[in-house]
Amino acid sequence: MRTYRWGILGLGNIARKFAADLAHVPGASLHAVASRSEDKAQAFAAEFGAAHAVGSYEALTAVPDLDVVYIATPHSEHHAHALLCLRAGIAVLCEKPFTVNAIQAQELVAVAQARGVFLMEAFWTRYFPAVAHALELLQAGAIGEVKHLVADFGGFMPYEPLGRLFNPNLAGGSLLDIGVYPLFLSQLFLGQPTAVEAISVAAGTGVDLSCAMSLAYANGATASLASTLAAPLDNQCVLYGTRGQLRLLGPMYAPHGVRVQLPGQAAQEFSYPPPGDGYHYEAAHVQQCLAQGLLESPLLPLSSSLTLMRLLDAVRQRIGLRYPGEGGG
Repeated sequence: MRTYRWGILGLGNIARKFAADLAHVPGASLHAVASRSEDKAQAFAAEFGAAHAVGSYEALTAVPDLDVVYIATPHSEHHAHALLCLRAGIAVLCEKPFTVNAIQAQELVAVAQARGVFLMEAFWTRYFPAVAHALELLQAGAIGEVKHLVADFGGFMPYEPLGRLFNPNLAGGSLLDIGVYPLFLSQLFLGQPTAVEAISVAAGTGVDLSCAMSLAYANGATASLASTLAAPLDNQCVLYGTRGQLRLLGPMYAPHGVRVQLPGQAAQEFSYPPPGDGYHYEAAHVQQCLAQGLLESPLLPLSSSLTLMRLLDAVRQRIGLRYPGEGGG
């Protein structure tokens, strides 16, 4: 088995979890880390055993023998940082949301395809075994035809106007940060909606503090989705079918199991406890794709990420949320 040399661009909390989980990926090595602070990069490299630490994102692309870069900067920076790596010919795993809007996402895809470089959105939820099993159960008709999906994600976050979650210059708000998860699961399980409605409550900075979404589908299914930075929610995903219901166990963004409940029968539960936090699933999948010479993931193709970004754009249009510098995006 060959070793894949990883780089991490942006060294915040998510990057720390990802770096720790790389230890659970056979054939993965943390090769280089990059921060705007060289001291921070050196400390991070020492903690996680990276061979190289650099004090600028541009310098990361010059590190020799780098196979793939995980981008973990704020939403507003994903587009620029992914382009930086793609133009250097380095494979990219970019945190969700892929970009701020669909126009940015389309440019990433165009550059990756033109240069023949692997690109994937780091939607880690997609690669959990519980999600794969839920898809299998639904396709097998375990709960009949799905007619409704309920998914929410919320927590109480102290209001910090300049912080990442509330700063419009960093594409803050509940929708792009956590509302993207319910939307992603609705797309994964139900496909594309024919109608989208949304309402929101704004924080003092103008970004959405809370967002509620209602979706309808051509087959008669509906979805009720919500995200908030104002209160802890159940962080659940439940699908209701004509024969019963299916629930992802644990937080819907990182589920550790599946429960199927049919009327008058004992519930069936399937458990898949992950080692670590579960970021290793997506990293292992990237390595499998690279080993096969693929330029995108068959489980989360670039077309799916583009479709999700367009859906996020549609929701933001409904709630009147635009970010500085978006122009016509």
